[in-house]
Amino acid sequence: MELKRVVVTGLGALTPIGNTVPEFWDNLIKGVSGAAPITRFDASKFKTRFACEVKGFNAEDFMERKEARKVDPFVHYALAATDEAVADAALQFDKLDTNRIGVIWGAGIGGLKTFLDEVSNFANGDGTPRFNPFFIPKMILDIAPGHISMRYGLHGLNFSTVSACASSTNALIDSLNYIRTGYADIIITGGSEAIINEAGIGGFNAMHALSTRNDDPATASRPFDKDRDGFVAGEGAGAIILESLEHAKARGAKIYAEIVGGGMSADAHHITASHPEGLGARLAMANAMRDARITTNDIDYINVHGTSTPVGDISEAKAILDQFGEHAYALNISSTKSMTGHLLGAAGAVESIASLLAVKHDIVPPTINHFTDDPALDPKLNFTFNNAQKRGVTYALSNTFGFGGHNASVIFKKFEE
Repeated sequence: MELKRVVVTGLGALTPIGNTVPEFWDNLIKGVSGAAPITRFDASKFKTRFACEVKGFNAEDFMERKEARKVDPFVHYALAATDEAVADAALQFDKLDTNRIGVIWGAGIGGLKTFLDEVSNFANGDGTPRFNPFFIPKMILDIAPGHISMRYGLHGLNFSTVSACASSTNALIDSLNYIRTGYADIIITGGSEAIINEAGIGGFNAMHALSTRNDDPATASRPFDKDRDGFVAGEGAGAIILESLEHAKARGAKIYAEIVGGGMSADAHHITASHPEGLGARLAMANAMRDARITTNDIDYINVHGTSTPVGDISEAKAILDQFGEHAYALNISSTKSMTGHLLGAAGAVESIASLLAVKHDIVPPTINHFTDDPALDPKLNFTFNNAQKRGVTYALSNTFGFGGHNASVIFKKFEE
């Protein structure tokens, strides 16, 4: 079977540093931090009292109030980002075969706020189970692609991917393969997450996963810095329209870039910690390049998982050195989580958008908040510290790794006929 070429024709983003793609990209290049004290709840008794929240967002700006109350925030975010992506791609569904348009959406946790509210209400009541009839359909992970399909009347394939923080990268890879093999013409893909609440922050605090730099939230996310002390929780969504090249050309769509490969692997090592030598990360990158039919020397930029955890950053750097050899020193590497925080299941989609725009504009966004070199890292690696860098970017690779040892890498290429 001859595989179809797959291109990106639309983007949508709702992030802690911008509620649209242009705003997100502008702040990314400027090196703006999205971290600030938590406003979602009273965090005064928590070890971590800050996060990267979405700002100035109101679901009722694009949904009726009655409908918005039936939906968890992670779905609000998904719909907002998708609306932007659909408009950006100029999709006119009444002129398209909606039986061949699908939705594959990733989330790591899903409706945590809904679960927290309902169980708390029950626990604080008299024991009578007065649960909201929308409790289950608000909470379940697969409801996001369900709502997206209903919003636009799309009858193609429809499901969710769940692989913790790799979830939306897995959604992208699945979408790539379904279009390649002819099962769909267009797939709306991406991911969303909304975990800035008592359960989310408290749970990650209990794992000692979060930064506790409460005196200076804006500089708390410090990937590859010697004094990093954990990740900063983030929230939001990224939506990407993938389309077969022939379909995109037939309708005269603009094209951001081509998606050319995806790779996956498992660490098979630990429930939360990455393999210390980066074996799974290396395998995922190698599989992605094999799938794209390119070599290590073709990659120009890696948007790394880079969460700002003591162990994870080291293992990913080792994986890059092992996989790329001498070419590792010619790469630009950056962690945009230094600005957005860690969006968990939405991270792969949002960071893929950053990678796509790096390819389109030949600009690599920075890794901000670098103050002290880590002697455990090779000083010759270019982490694009503190300032964006202009350079030619023909191929960009984006990494995401999740609890459970899930690794996923995806590759974008500058579009050529």
